[in-house]
Amino acid sequence: MADTREWLEDLGLGEFAEVFEREDIDLDALQHLSDNDLKELGLTMGPRRKVLAAIEDLVPAAKSAASSAAREAERRQITVMFCDLARIIHAGHEI
Repeated sequence: MADTREWLEDLGLGEFAEVFEREDIDLDALQHLSDNDLKELGLTMGPRRKVLAAIEDLVPAAKSAASSAAREAERRQITVMFCDLARIIHAGHEI
């Protein structure tokens, strides 16, 4: 949690460090916070915007890779066939 405290202090928002520590928000959890989450933690509009912008700077590569993967995804129809191999063998057929 010391990393989160340092990160908040670098943003000039050290007064919120205790709130983040109380809620066990570390640097990994930060990337999952939404504006509503920050509002629930008691951050006003200005600090929320600073935190959200800083989060984007913290994990830009991961988010851009995920969003480009989502754009490139395609759907394909597949067909699945199930066979009862025991019946085929007992009937005298070889596979």
